[in-house]
Amino acid sequence: MSSSDAALPSGAALQDEIDSLNAQITKQGAHVRTLKKESSSNADEIAAAVEELKRLKLHAETLRKHQEASDPSKTFNRKVFDELILRKMFIVPSFEIHGGVKGLFDLGPPACALKAAIVDVWRKHFVLAESMLEMECTCLTPEVVLKTSGHVDRFTDLMVKDPVSGECFRADKLLEDVIDELLEANPGMPTEERERHLRIQIQADAFSPAELDEQLAQYGCKAPSGEPYGPSFPFNLMFKTSIGPEGTAVGYLRPETAQGLFVNFRRLLDANSQKMPFAAAQIGLGFRNEIAPRSGLLRVREFCMAEIEHFVNPDDKSHPNFSSVADKELVLFGRDDQLGSGKTKTITAGEAVATGLVNNETLAYFMARTQLFMERIGMDPSRLRFRQHLTTEMAHYACDCWDLEIQSSYGWVECVGHADRACYDLDVHGKATKTPMVATLKLDEPREVEIAKLKLDRKALGQAFKGDQRVVARVLDALAENWVDFEPVATALESDGKTTVDGFEITKNMLTWTKETKKVHEIKFTPSVIEPSFGMGRILYSLLEHCFYQRDADEQRCVMKFKPAVAPQKCAVLPISSSDEMNAVVEEIAASLMDSDLATRVDKSTASLGRRYARADEVGVPFAVTVDFDTLADGSVTLRERDSTVQIRLPKTDVTKVVFDFVHGRFSWDEAIMTYPVVQVKED
Repeated sequence: MSSSDAALPSGAALQDEIDSLNAQITKQGAHVRTLKKESSSNADEIAAAVEELKRLKLHAETLRKHQEASDPSKTFNRKVFDELILRKMFIVPSFEIHGGVKGLFDLGPPACALKAAIVDVWRKHFVLAESMLEMECTCLTPEVVLKTSGHVDRFTDLMVKDPVSGECFRADKLLEDVIDELLEANPGMPTEERERHLRIQIQADAFSPAELDEQLAQYGCKAPSGEPYGPSFPFNLMFKTSIGPEGTAVGYLRPETAQGLFVNFRRLLDANSQKMPFAAAQIGLGFRNEIAPRSGLLRVREFCMAEIEHFVNPDDKSHPNFSSVADKELVLFGRDDQLGSGKTKTITAGEAVATGLVNNETLAYFMARTQLFMERIGMDPSRLRFRQHLTTEMAHYACDCWDLEIQSSYGWVECVGHADRACYDLDVHGKATKTPMVATLKLDEPREVEIAKLKLDRKALGQAFKGDQRVVARVLDALAENWVDFEPVATALESDGKTTVDGFEITKNMLTWTKETKKVHEIKFTPSVIEPSFGMGRILYSLLEHCFYQRDADEQRCVMKFKPAVAPQKCAVLPISSSDEMNAVVEEIAASLMDSDLATRVDKSTASLGRRYARADEVGVPFAVTVDFDTLADGSVTLRERDSTVQIRLPKTDVTKVVFDFVHGRFSWDEAIMTYPVVQVKED
């Protein structure tokens, strides 16, 4: 151990220092983002803030490496894991024999079955248990929909092209790289000049197209062909296409599934008999044309999502089933803790809502249900946490956002987003299409409200708006339902003689109004949306890591400890010899298991029994039935449990029911070893 290592803390003190550093990094990162947004910030101030952020990150990385070196349990054998994943064909590169494509992967047989099982549990846990309305919307989305949602304008980066080959590059990254190369090639560069280059590098992602082009030219940045790059242009991260043979209708492969549910809100509300609140769900593919895909399944170009849109009254975000999860403990990493102690808090969902840490019951309810889902599929609870978005990360319309993060060898990775999106989505689609996206609250007792009683001049409206006359009338009538909504319109018309409502210019001669009070039996409102959004690919990858281990007695023996409910194959059936009589029993047991929808692995190879057990362990088969000579004599078989390697002997006629009950959580291994005799079997 070096003298510098000896000076570093260890154990709990080391973890405390890492937590404190993480808080400082989060706070400094938020400070840097704020400085870059503020026009008053100068380059020197930004550069100093970025340098401090880099220093903190370097120190934290040093401490983490020291922690891993002093605690082997924190070291993940990625090399062995990756070899197993590829060798057993869990995940393979797409189009591998043609050289592959970054960001595209194929799921092999075990991962395909694992994903199907995870999705099945998700559907039962959320859609069926919560009586949600499930949809399957098209992946192709017209441009107008994504223009309305903000995706067309928001998902862009500046790109440049090689004028000879046409190859595209991200412009700001090119500038950053050429400055790095310049600084590395000139270690003796004067400090003042070096800092000037660093200031330009820091601002690379904030330059306009013209400014980027100027900087690339000044640094002599050339394309691979040797020619100067073409002019910068915005690159949208969505996959663009045309709909129809004419090529005039622009469309995109959807970057998320949510928009299909939002635009169908009115039909969904009708399908739910106009009852609020309610939830809609969708499982399907999303597409993002990532510029630099990396980290395996964590950042890809095509991915499976499972999203829920829970529509609720913005004035009442309670949840009728909240009491069922109020006592569930969650590990929460609130924004104050991120910027302060750097430590998480373990509190109940009920306490989180009562103290205001989580904004409302519905949001906390879905966070708790997500935690339960993760535990149900076999994720390690000690490596799960909910991190609250900082104010600098939140969308302007969002009320509160929490990400379920899963710890893997890549660090803490966001896998499920929980967002209170307020009324934003329904509002923008409603305004763009002139469609009222509203629900109705029936009142137990009539209520007096102030309204505007309108008298519209239909002739004036018709002359001004022609075919849109009815649309304008509906908009004005909707505003008139509440004086608070109509008052700004009335004030503007009185003072200026005109105003703009939903893009229509209204003049004073088009209507008259009086303020009145009336009794109402129902109130119309635009629902808020609470959205849990699950990245199934990231969940799948994280589960693979959480379930992987190497046996203590033999590190060459790898195991995937999948829970029986999600294991790709539930049971292996192995004969101890290859006699026809024994093989007939194997086929009989396997057929019985598969008749009960239990995926079964039959291995009649000549490899040793221990080797065949190891093969089953590598793909996560939780149970193995062995047909031996005693089977032929008395009809009994052994049943091996994967993780303990303990075996019991039971009648072959009991096998299907016992395994079925294991898979469905009706019978545990502890109960099995109390019911049937345990036998000693050598696996060599």
